[in-house]
Amino acid sequence: MDNASFAVRYHHAVAEGALGAELARFFEEDVVHEEFPNLIVPNGVRRDLAEMLQAAERGAALLAHQEFEVVNVLAAGDQVALELRWTGQTKDGQVLRANIATFLEFRDGRISAQRNYDCYQPLGSR
Repeated sequence: MDNASFAVRYHHAVAEGALGAELARFFEEDVVHEEFPNLIVPNGVRRDLAEMLQAAERGAALLAHQEFEVVNVLAAGDQVALELRWTGQTKDGQVLRANIATFLEFRDGRISAQRNYDCYQPLGSR
């Protein structure tokens, strides 16, 4: 599978609720995820694989459903950039939306680095 297809499949797996080993299979063991400041993480955060998996568990505990709409994919060598529209619904019914730019670096067919620029829309927006 090429890197762009792998990147899209990874986001579909997240939307489908992949956790633990099912999610970890997309990453190199030394992956670094950097999430730049946004509404949810005001100071930004840098995570290793264990922290990424823990964050996925926390997200699953809060969300009843989430989906990614892939708007654009650009791939060059070992790098893939995706423009995404994300929608999540909390277990209490609140709908969250974000426009996301994510940049993935690949090594040996798996993600070795991820940088996210998540732009959350005001609550209640469409």
